[in-house]
Amino acid sequence: MIGAGIFAAFGPAAKAAGTGLLVGLALAAAIAYCNAVASAQLAAQYPVSGGTYVYGRERLGPWWGFTAGWGFVAGKTASCAAMALTFAAYAVPGPGWAQRLVAVAGVLGLAALNYRGITKTVALTRILVGTSLVALAVVVAGIAAGDGTTTRNLGGFAALASGGWYGVLQSAGLLFFAFAGYARIATLGEEVRDPRRTIPRAIPIALALAVAVYLVVAVAVLLAAGPGALADAAAPLVTALDRAGTGALTPAVRVGGALAALGALLALIAGIGRTGMAMARERDLPTWLAAVHPRFRVPHHAELALAAVVSVLVLTVDLRGVIGFSSFGVLVYYAIANASAFTQRAPDRRWPRWLNVAGLLGCVLLVATLPWVSVCAGVAVFAAGLGGRAVVRWFTGGARRRR
Repeated sequence: MIGAGIFAAFGPAAKAAGTGLLVGLALAAAIAYCNAVASAQLAAQYPVSGGTYVYGRERLGPWWGFTAGWGFVAGKTASCAAMALTFAAYAVPGPGWAQRLVAVAGVLGLAALNYRGITKTVALTRILVGTSLVALAVVVAGIAAGDGTTTRNLGGFAALASGGWYGVLQSAGLLFFAFAGYARIATLGEEVRDPRRTIPRAIPIALALAVAVYLVVAVAVLLAAGPGALADAAAPLVTALDRAGTGALTPAVRVGGALAALGALLALIAGIGRTGMAMARERDLPTWLAAVHPRFRVPHHAELALAAVVSVLVLTVDLRGVIGFSSFGVLVYYAIANASAFTQRAPDRRWPRWLNVAGLLGCVLLVATLPWVSVCAGVAVFAAGLGGRAVVRWFTGGARRRR
């Protein structure tokens, strides 16, 4: 969750809603909380790899599970490409072709690390997240110490509504994308000690910490740069430091942004590989992807395939284009998670059912306010996935009948 989003998301959010991005952040956090408790509650009942793909199958039926899994795999594969490109943009100030090659190298390197087992993934993630938090602390301290920071940049209470309700909702969708990483905790159910106790505790705590960090940084960058300057910034935290008069600290932001992107990419590879494995076990993806390494106990075929697909995307796609599409897939995924949690019986519930309703409606609302290009692309990809599954089921069913 403390990934590359915090180093990039405030720019487009400010463009959509101005100072109202603070309202968008609060709305995104509220919807994320509903989604988080639904995922935690389901993970406690079904402590296996696959996340909402498994929960949707068990609670709503195979088609709903497939829709969730397809949304997660497609959307988060796009997120992998976005994180790899963000890493390269911060790490390499050179030409675009060099950045793309560095991005591919990052994907292959982290895939190799994941191949060695989840304990290696956790160890590096701790280092990357710690470094990112230090970089964010430097940003906030630098803005606080700068001589260009002023409360006038916030624009007063009326500025919260300057982007209109649509702009605020769109900023919520963009910021939701930035920290919606808690599902990866649930996808690791088979590799967690005492998952019925650990996962329901870990998800809300992790979300609360991430939202607190985002809120502090959001207020700091708005005080330093104001929404107008942030809206036009490719690297909003760098712009905020420059406006605060402490531009000498920007190298720390670049290092932090690069490492945060690596941390997000590392977690994405781990989560997508395990969801892909779960789908392959049910023959919703090629069964070759269900293989588990005999020594390292990881879904090595799924992770190798993911690394290959992401490498191709990194060489061909644009960063801005993949973010909206990823948000579409992620929000559909969480909408199904909330619907699945709503059906749980009282003995399996840990939170009230109304939170599931609020989370489902919130996801649908944010999907509807995404840019129309992202919505069209998302609908097309889901139609292809669902149509492909229907064709495969029809042919395999026909083959069984003929036998």
